[in-house]
Amino acid sequence: MPDPTTHNHYVAPIETETIAVDAVRITEKPRNLWRDAWTDLRGRPLFWFSVVLALVFVLMAAWPTLFTSVDPRACELQYSNDGPAAGHPLGYTFQGCDIYSRVIWGAQTSLSVGLLATAIGSIVGLIMGALAGFYGGWLDAVLSRIGDIFFAIPYILAAVVVMTAFSQYRSVPVLALAIGGFAWASTARVVRAEVLRVRQADFIVAAQAVGLSKFRSLMAHVIPNSLAPLLVVSTLALAASIVAEATLSFLGVGLGSDVMSWGNDISAAQSSLRVAPMALIYPSIALTLAVLAFVTLGELIRDAIDPRARARR
Repeated sequence: MPDPTTHNHYVAPIETETIAVDAVRITEKPRNLWRDAWTDLRGRPLFWFSVVLALVFVLMAAWPTLFTSVDPRACELQYSNDGPAAGHPLGYTFQGCDIYSRVIWGAQTSLSVGLLATAIGSIVGLIMGALAGFYGGWLDAVLSRIGDIFFAIPYILAAVVVMTAFSQYRSVPVLALAIGGFAWASTARVVRAEVLRVRQADFIVAAQAVGLSKFRSLMAHVIPNSLAPLLVVSTLALAASIVAEATLSFLGVGLGSDVMSWGNDISAAQSSLRVAPMALIYPSIALTLAVLAFVTLGELIRDAIDPRARARR
């Protein structure tokens, strides 16, 4: 019979390993709307194409001398409607001006008016839409009806009336105010709808529960979380404002024939369309590419910040 005092007992080892599933991944960055949108955008070649194209036009507007050293106002009638020559790759206009130089410098006027008009429309639309959506009640009713009135007025027609009435004050700020001052209603509608959605969020209710006033809650939490649709609308509005400036200049109610812009060059070249069509085609191509770049960029951003649009792809 074995001696019980000499018997070895088995002791199971104690598990000290941490299960990988329970480990907290501290190094992983939290997901949010902008990070998801950027992840989606950077993998799309069309996004990079539109960004590069938009940057080219921005550089043309900001530093035109990077692209040409020819004076766009140096015109010689002896070169009227001539074709391409050394240092003048696109030929000459009816007045003997360099087409390439005028296309480059014309971007400055078109984008200046477009950016300023977009800024005016976005700021007014943000203020009107945020106040109407957040406070509601009679303020929402009044501001919404004002927005409906402006929405019913074609802003190009309104700009024609304004620029005709103030023809002696034609300048980039006045033209931008004439466009942006009547184009804010659609922006206000988008902002109002987004504010109505954001103000119901739990963190807004919690902020007001701890004593944050309505106005501070609006400025600190609601508006910053409602800017995504505004970015999309502003990008599309920029393209529309560029088209509006070219349209008004073409109709002769823009900045005047002495100002270099794509609309003025298109208008001036229509008289010699049959004998020298390229003087009209080149600024038209520049206008089309600029509008295409910003419209495409806005559409891509809109798809990227919409989870349902990302899920459908």
